[in-house]
Amino acid sequence: MQRLLVSTHPLLLPPPLAAFSCRQIRRILPQSRTAKPPSFSVCNCSSNSSTFKVKTSSELRSTKASSSTDSQPDPKLTALRRLFSNPGIAIDAYIIPSHDAHQSEFIAECYMRRAYISGFTGSAGTAVVTKDKAALWTDGRYFLQAEKQLTSSWILMRAGNPGVPTTSQWLNDVLPPGGRVGIDPQFLFTSDAAEELKQVISYNNHELVYLYNSNLVDEIWKDNRPQPPNKPVRVHDLKYAGLDVSSKLSNLRTELAGAGSSAIVISMLDEIAWLLNLRGSDIPHSPVVYAYLIVEIDGAKLFIDDSKVTEEVSDHLKKAGVELRPYSSIISEIESLAAQGAALWLDTSSVNAAIVNAYKAACDRYGQNHEKKHKTRTQGFDGSNEQLDGPTTLHKCSPVSLAKAIKNEQELEGMKSCHLRDAAAICQFWDWLETEISNNRTLTEVDVSDKLLQFRSKQAGFLDTSFDTISGSGPNGAIIHYRPEPESCSIVDANKLFLLDSGAQYVDGTTDITRTVHFGEPTSRERECFTRVLQGHIALDQLVFPENTPGFVMDAFARSSLWKVGLDYRHGTGHGVGAALNVHEGPQSISYRYGNLTPLVNGMIVSNEPGYYEDHAFGIRIENLLYVRSAETPNRFGGIEYLGFEKLTYVPIQIKLLDLSLLSAAEIDWLNNYHSQVWEKVSRLLDGSARQWLWDNTRPIMQ
Repeated sequence: MQRLLVSTHPLLLPPPLAAFSCRQIRRILPQSRTAKPPSFSVCNCSSNSSTFKVKTSSELRSTKASSSTDSQPDPKLTALRRLFSNPGIAIDAYIIPSHDAHQSEFIAECYMRRAYISGFTGSAGTAVVTKDKAALWTDGRYFLQAEKQLTSSWILMRAGNPGVPTTSQWLNDVLPPGGRVGIDPQFLFTSDAAEELKQVISYNNHELVYLYNSNLVDEIWKDNRPQPPNKPVRVHDLKYAGLDVSSKLSNLRTELAGAGSSAIVISMLDEIAWLLNLRGSDIPHSPVVYAYLIVEIDGAKLFIDDSKVTEEVSDHLKKAGVELRPYSSIISEIESLAAQGAALWLDTSSVNAAIVNAYKAACDRYGQNHEKKHKTRTQGFDGSNEQLDGPTTLHKCSPVSLAKAIKNEQELEGMKSCHLRDAAAICQFWDWLETEISNNRTLTEVDVSDKLLQFRSKQAGFLDTSFDTISGSGPNGAIIHYRPEPESCSIVDANKLFLLDSGAQYVDGTTDITRTVHFGEPTSRERECFTRVLQGHIALDQLVFPENTPGFVMDAFARSSLWKVGLDYRHGTGHGVGAALNVHEGPQSISYRYGNLTPLVNGMIVSNEPGYYEDHAFGIRIENLLYVRSAETPNRFGGIEYLGFEKLTYVPIQIKLLDLSLLSAAEIDWLNNYHSQVWEKVSRLLDGSARQWLWDNTRPIMQ
């Protein structure tokens, strides 16, 4: 569930961190499924690459004949390919990523172009359409979902598996030399991604074609395309934000001055919301608004649809010296900055290619007025600068990303408070569900998800869910980001494992929690797998580590118990979480993706969610949110600080699923201590049967 943007913030970190560079890493979300299991081609892994094997399309076809409709040409692909030969286009392939113009993980429905063209609704994936082929890349978190949703018109590329090419490698292979590959640079590609793609496909003399005038998917979507969101923006109260807008902008301007820049373009929506203490509802589950922000040394401009701006928001922004501009005028303002000779800071890992290219072109046009041609500086974090006249560009990670990730005291207090209210709602839910199951009530996965929403919505400050609830019974739990649909979901089976991953947005914070339970008698295999997942969870929770340690160093601790018996899971172990913001945020993560060198810093929030999944059988995941804090150690080798974790999530872990023979005395002590804290913190918020349920499920294990 991770989409992480790596950056640093020198004001908030010790000097040694200045050496770290920025990278971009993708994350997963809860997703939907359809009832029909179509057949399609699969790029499969080698036979010895895992302890179990996902069924290929041919295996699926052997058990169920392909329907006549599935073999028909895809009308959307046919319509898209007709556009390839239009005047001014003339392309041989078209790439459709998952994102909007701001590289958001969750996006508004009107921007779900890849889902529209392919039928695959997972949040992570890239579609590539040529004149005679269509392929979709996604990672292991979505293999099973893609199997269900893609038709035979599509090839499923299992990204990351041995022998599976990247999109650019595949294009070099299937296109004859000299092919033209089209992209929409305004909305769907960052500058870095476009440049990398351009370089790789050039090895086979292919040309990357920027189609500025139209998005080809929009051309065939036409009147059926949903309207853009237009709900009002609200002010995020200072008692939850902890720092006023003027102070945040002042800190950012100090960063600009230190880097020799006069302005910065911010396009990530959660960065804009955090910096301006604003919240919106343009995107499901994420309290953000579609906007751009330019901050200069002596001012700031917010580019937004003015119909979303209330009088309160307008006054709030005026007090901070922020001017309003139309959302669509961002490119003209970029060109104006070049005319003024600005030294513009651009995070090319997040800013779209259209903005970056517009500034480059404007600098070239206005270069004669400044007597020098446009020059670009790529600066690391060593503070070095080259003094140049005229418009310049600094390619560097946004400093807002890290500043946002390191929570202040008020933000942490809000997170602690909302997690306790959320825990109370979850305990009420589990009490209800266990009672219903014991009474042989028939409930679907959607029924269960809807009931959890009812309990949460009664809590003070509740606004929305923080992602689509993952409610998976039996084999659906193995679909890592499964989302049940009313017309196709399963009955919650008392004799199978049930995985529930859910979260909420409150006015003071954001939650994300996963629990796996069994309502009947679990098998010994299920007990062993659950116990080993819990052992990994405990190992990470108890970890103490020196400052400047990146998250990828910690990932193995959560997998070690599974590795001992040849098991593993296909997702990262932890992601950052926003404070009353996006449930997935960067730059920090705990993942096997070792490219993310961002250290975990005091005040950051991360999830702890190891799991194990047997395809077509069951899924297990245990997730708490943690925040980084200073650790008391008897020694401080090297004179540096040591850090550890403090829990935010307080909900019981089902003891019935444990194989106690695998647990050490220290691990049992951890679980007993955790349950003691759960009772102490949450019981005062409950009464009646829910309080009794909490008591029953927090009793210590007798050793």
